[in-house]
Parts: sequence; C-alpha cells; structure tokens
Amino acid sequence: MSLLSRLTFTACACFALGGFARADALTDAVVDRHILPTYETLASQTAAFAEITQNDCSPTSAPLQAAWGQALDAWVAASHLRFGPSEAGNRAFAIAFWPDSRSKTPKALRSLLLDADPVIASAESFATASVAVRGFYALEFLLYDPAYADLASDEYTCDLIRAIARDLAANTAAILSDWQGGFADSLRHPGARPGDRYRTEEEAHQELFKALTTGLEILTDMRLGRPLGTFDHPRPNRAEARRSGRSLRHIQVQLAALRPLALLLAEGDTALTAQVQHAFDKADRHVDSLSGDPTLAGVSDPQKRFQIEALQQDIRDIKTLVGTDIGSKLGVEAGFNALDGD
Repeated sequence: MSLLSRLTFTACACFALGGFARADALTDAVVDRHILPTYETLASQTAAFAEITQNDCSPTSAPLQAAWGQALDAWVAASHLRFGPSEAGNRAFAIAFWPDSRSKTPKALRSLLLDADPVIASAESFATASVAVRGFYALEFLLYDPAYADLASDEYTCDLIRAIARDLAANTAAILSDWQGGFADSLRHPGARPGDRYRTEEEAHQELFKALTTGLEILTDMRLGRPLGTFDHPRPNRAEARRSGRSLRHIQVQLAALRPLALLLAEGDTALTAQVQHAFDKADRHVDSLSGDPTLAGVSDPQKRFQIEALQQDIRDIKTLVGTDIGSKLGVEAGFNALDGD
C-alpha cells in the first residue's frame, strides 16, 4: 500500500463511525456515565410528576409533594450542568428561577393568581409566561406557603400546578433530546465539523471542568453563602427551598452529584482519586452533623453557624483541590462559567 493510500485509509477509519473521529475517552466517560444519566433521570422524574398532577393537583397532597420533591432532587443533581441545551431558550431559569434576589416569584405568582391569568390555558401560551411563575420554585410557594392557598379558585390553582408541571416536563425532555440528538456528539468529537462549538479536546475538557467548578460555586456562594450572609447580618430567609424544609437536602444532593464527576475527571490518577474521595467524605460528614437544621436556620446561632461555615470551608477545599490538581491533570483552568455576570 502506498503512503497516500495508507493516509487515506487512516482518515477514512477515523471518520467511519457516523462521520466522526474516535471519541475522546474522558469526555465519552463523562457524557455516558454522568451527563446523559443525570438528564434521563430529570426528564423521567418531571414526566412522572406531571402525570401525577393530572389526577391529584391538591397543593396539600402528600403524594403530589413527594413527587415534586423527587423531581426537584433530580434538578439539583443536574444544576451544575449549566451549558449547552439547558441554557437554550432560558430553559434552566424556566425550570428553576433561583436565586430570586428581587422576590419576583412571589410578586408575579400573586398577580397571576389574583387575575386568574389565562396564560395557563395551553402549553404554548404558558411557555411565554415569565420564568418567575414557572418551574420548581413557583410550585414551592403553591405547595408549601399557606399565603397562596386562597388567592384563586381551587380550579385555577389546580390548573396552574398542572401547567407548571407540564412545562417542566417539556423543558427537561427538550434538554435530554438535544443532548441525545447531537450536542453529546459535538462534545465527544470536537472539531469534527466546521463551526463546531468545541474545536479541540482541551475545549471539551474545559467545559466539563467548568461544570464541576460551577457546581462547587453554587454550593459555597449560593446554597450556603446566601443564608450565611455575614456574622452580624445572617440571612436565614435566603436559604433555598426553606418553605419545604429542603435547604440542607439540596446541599447533600448536589455533593452526591458532583463527587462522581470529580472522580471521572480524576480517573487514572490513584493518589488524586483518593484525595477527592477524602475531601467529599469530610464534607458529607459535616452535612450529616447538620441534619437537625434542614433549613439552615442555625446561621443565626453562633455555635450552629460555626458548623455551617465549616461545611462551606470543606467545599472550598474541594474547589481548591479541583482547581489545582484536577485542573493541572487536564491542562485547563476554570475560566468563566454560567454564573458569571448573573
């Protein structure tokens, strides 16, 4: 075989599978073992929740609240994947409009209920509504805040719960479909086509690395940082999902979701893998020690506050480990992420 023939054969072999070069092993592992399963669970849980609302839409229904909680767990586990399909069309904000620093959700939701706004009549019209009245956190007000129980008729409130659930299911299904329909391949095979979002393996690795650091920032700066405030001015009412008593749970769920991503990025380095496991184990122990404070109300108590700050420091230590050791292993830096400029 001539040199030209060998080169031609090699090029053809590289693109034999669907026109793509061989996928990068690291990116392949993260997509197949972390990203796709995470979004499959989210789509499945929101679909199950939407189905339940068809026959049970009472805000005080225990089965309805439980299904909402399971679907919200699935979102929290995906909330660090803030790139690609989740950002298209403001889907992430429509799924979970938080933090809501200007209290837009309670204001907009109150107005919607008092006016019996017909925007909820169809999926198409509701998709044009403000993100402040869509998604999990609008539902938390409806399911757990008695102040919203009598603002509209039972029928309208029921229809609103169904509309939000249907919208959640549609958005999460669309995210999963986009990942399965092409975005995953664009990440696996950077530079395979002109104009691809990712041109090199390093750019793909950078995106995955940013997802991990984004999740850790959400934990330290938002899920813990917002209620902590300052020592002189703690902000317990800023704790995420405090009405449903889920503030600490969200920290636990997100840590559980970030650990396998960190381990995938550290894979192949035995010492680094052990360090990652140890760092997450330490944070988990602190979460367990706070089990009696599900809403993080302890930020206002000096002794309990110390424990919450210790957990925040544990997660900062994880972020330092990730930034230095995992970043160095991958040859990337954190760079900008989806939270910058919010």
